[in-house]
Amino acid sequence: MGQISKSHTKPLPLLIALTAIILIMACPLTSFGQRTHRLGEVVVTAKRPMKEIGVQKTSIDSAMLKENIALSMADILTFNSSIFVKSYGRATLSTVAFRGTSPSHTQVTWNGMKINSPMLGMTDFSTIPSYFIDNATLLHGTSSVNETGGGLGGLVKLGTAPDVAEGLNLQYVQGIGSFKTFDEFARISYGSDKWHASTRAVYSSSPNDYKYINHDKKVNIYDDNHNIIGQYHPEERNRSGAYKDLHILQEIYYSNLKGDRFGLNAWYIDSNRELPMLTTDYGEETDFENRQREHTFRSILSWNHSRSRWRTGVKGGYIHTWMAYDYKREVGNGIMATMTRSRSNVNTLYGQFEGEFTPSRRWFFTANVSAHQHFVKSKDKNIILQDGDKAIVGYDKARLELSASASAKWQPTDRIGLSAVVRGEMSGDKWAPAIPAFFIDGVVSRKGNVMLKASVSRNYRFPTLNDLYFLPGGNPDLKNEHGISYDAGASFEFGKAGVYSFGGSATWFDSYIDDWIIWLPTTKGFFSPRNIKKVHAYGIEIKANLGLQPKKGWFLDLNGSYSWTPSINEGEKMSPADRSVGKQLPYVPRNSASLTGRLSWQSWSFLYKWCWYSERFTMSSNDYTITGHLPQYFMSNISLEKGLAFKPLDISLKFAVNNLFDEDYLSVLSRPMPGINFEFFIGITQKIPLRKK
Repeated sequence: MGQISKSHTKPLPLLIALTAIILIMACPLTSFGQRTHRLGEVVVTAKRPMKEIGVQKTSIDSAMLKENIALSMADILTFNSSIFVKSYGRATLSTVAFRGTSPSHTQVTWNGMKINSPMLGMTDFSTIPSYFIDNATLLHGTSSVNETGGGLGGLVKLGTAPDVAEGLNLQYVQGIGSFKTFDEFARISYGSDKWHASTRAVYSSSPNDYKYINHDKKVNIYDDNHNIIGQYHPEERNRSGAYKDLHILQEIYYSNLKGDRFGLNAWYIDSNRELPMLTTDYGEETDFENRQREHTFRSILSWNHSRSRWRTGVKGGYIHTWMAYDYKREVGNGIMATMTRSRSNVNTLYGQFEGEFTPSRRWFFTANVSAHQHFVKSKDKNIILQDGDKAIVGYDKARLELSASASAKWQPTDRIGLSAVVRGEMSGDKWAPAIPAFFIDGVVSRKGNVMLKASVSRNYRFPTLNDLYFLPGGNPDLKNEHGISYDAGASFEFGKAGVYSFGGSATWFDSYIDDWIIWLPTTKGFFSPRNIKKVHAYGIEIKANLGLQPKKGWFLDLNGSYSWTPSINEGEKMSPADRSVGKQLPYVPRNSASLTGRLSWQSWSFLYKWCWYSERFTMSSNDYTITGHLPQYFMSNISLEKGLAFKPLDISLKFAVNNLFDEDYLSVLSRPMPGINFEFFIGITQKIPLRKK
């Protein structure tokens, strides 16, 4: 049976939703990048950094990244942006998509290096702990061309900060949660005039056996004569969903105080996760083994040289990923037979050069060249039990990806900014046509810093290696996906020092994407990708923030976002029975919203987080059938934190409640999600200052 949302039975979430809508309508414009939690000076200026002329972006506040360190970046983006986060369950695959596009249309960088899988083209945000991220920025639509190509929807830009507090700093956090979940976090850092070093570690484990109501099954109720007199949906546990994740991040920076900075970033991941059984699966969990393991190592060496008018930077990096997927099932007498045994090895070499030049206060020039050389080996062994035959399929391919850009930014007056970007992209031996982008912004009123901005760009995305070479089904004749996008918006911000700050933005966007790649069944019994769709994605993005200091020691911070994103298939019918034309793309909600509110008093802090996704269709025909439709759902989380200061160290205590109203929902069909659950954290921080000479 289809999943039944309980949102209509809860008046409080609806009241909160209405409050969010009123807040957003009352302040429909925002600029997240200049938000602060504690109101000190409120500086409002009409002059933006020239590097950001016309850019549509969302900056995730650093305090929100550290608000609950047990969260992944998937959770952070769910409650702090209006982009769609598609989750297959707790501690399983989570992808994000901008503006009605697919996850593979979202580019992701870490300290400048792309970390999208060259095989799948997407990134699993459930494997990125927020504890490892110091800076997170979303570049929407055309704005992503400033950083890289291929982001038909946008770009998620993740990074770590080189600066740490002076002296030796120690931190340890222990988290305990529902479903026997244990999270451990540790960081040791050292800072001086020239050296900054940091080591972070995260270890998380859980049987992950939460309860849920299975709406895809019914249990009959019988009377004494064995007649069916009723039915009910059974309560089940999330079966075979245990996980153990280890992350280690090492960073070292050296500055000679003469404009040169050298850096090393190294990130290791060791993940061992079971893939939970579907709500439609029958049998015992001991009859199956469905497991995914991953070892990933990412490293970057960097050098930056800065002067008053120019800056240059060089980076070199390496990524190694080993991923294994095993699916086994019992065939009798306790014997587990291997049904699927998949292994993939990905090695990527990365290099980048970038430069910036400011000849005068009116002009700003940039240039960037980057290369990613991928070496991919993918092999699947399928054992067919009926006749004992074995089949090994896969591919062994290398592909070079080059990207180069140049931009010129000009401010003829303090009120107006113009920017032009030209980017070139190559994949393998194929070049995409030049990718141009144009941006303009202007201050229409200094009072309130009211600013208008607009942009237009063309963009291309190359097929992934799986699209081209996966066996069986890869299609080496695929064309590049390509599209043109338009943005137009307005923003404002103002405030009174020590009293309040208020800001917002509203953006309209319109995108046309041709040769959309989709995997379709063939007459030979397997799926194969084809360029079939023309997609028209358009809509509105609204963001708002309000900070108040009602009295000394009290701080209130509210942030809201809303997105309306129709994403329509405007291609031709594949057959007379094709009912997908003119319909919303599968798993793309037309509406989404989020709201966070933080109330602080002295060393106490209370946080409320809320998000909403409208209905999603699982089929391109948009049928309201049992399996073709997922209802809307609301989600609410709260946390209460208390800080304790002692002479040798600081202690923080936090209690968090997730899914506060025990919402019964699905993000993906047949993938169960947890109900209300709890977490408790205790953190210990010690700082040992440097001895003064």
